[in-house]
Amino acid sequence: MTDRTQAGGLQVATSLYRFIADEALPAAGIDLAGFWEGVAEIVADLTPVNRRLLRQRDDLQTAIDSWHWAAGTAEGARQPHDAAKYRAFLEEIGYLVPDPGPFQVGTAGVDPEIASLAGPQLVVPVTNARFAINAANARWGSLYDAFYGTDAIPETDGAGREGTYNPVRGQRVIETVRAFLDQTVPLNGASHRDVTAYTVTADGLAALTPAGHATLADKEAFAGYSGAPGAPSRVLLRHHGLHIELAIYRGGTIGATDPAGIQDVLAEAAITTIVDFEDSVATVEGEEKAGA
Repeated sequence: MTDRTQAGGLQVATSLYRFIADEALPAAGIDLAGFWEGVAEIVADLTPVNRRLLRQRDDLQTAIDSWHWAAGTAEGARQPHDAAKYRAFLEEIGYLVPDPGPFQVGTAGVDPEIASLAGPQLVVPVTNARFAINAANARWGSLYDAFYGTDAIPETDGAGREGTYNPVRGQRVIETVRAFLDQTVPLNGASHRDVTAYTVTADGLAALTPAGHATLADKEAFAGYSGAPGAPSRVLLRHHGLHIELAIYRGGTIGATDPAGIQDVLAEAAITTIVDFEDSVATVEGEEKAGA
């Protein structure tokens, strides 16, 4: 049984109480008694609300389970799923609400990196350093790897994933990524599929094609480069504030056969990492919370 200490009318795990009393509050300059009185007030205010919400969640789950059994679509049943009827039922019980139409959301009091830029955020527990490192590394990812290794591209017509490198699938990956570039950072009067070289001029990024030179439809989409202007090794592009990097290396396995020498295309996959101090799995007991 976990050792407890009474504080502000609450029963607190002694390990957590000692950490707060001996380390956290002295460092923050907060009074011990006042702190626990404030926590007790919050618990008293929110406990009835949380209990009501938990009951509501249980009621919704019970209703959803009952609907599936009645419709014959529960696990192990053989009836086909009727998506339209299911959606109508979910709206009827309040699980889904009608589309409110266009609306705006304010960002007052939100950190600048997510107030001014919409993008994915990663969440990792503070107790697992490897997860945090993985999250930091996952901020950028290879589109070539993502398309090749997942089912985003069908494995039909000889484009399977099994075994060693499949050039048929590889070509389909390249075509898919070029289509992505045409959609996000298009060229004027040309396609990234036709580019044989990228160069940087005083006017920005230029793309050489068999039909001549093309420029970005939006010059602001060009964010920077590395290497020589006439033969950059990296080209950084921007779409809605998120970045795309063309890695150009004609000596690489892929770049050697690519008309533009592109070895890989990297995408900015996340903008922040939330380091969670109260992960529902990692920090359950008082000692675990104090350790976090």
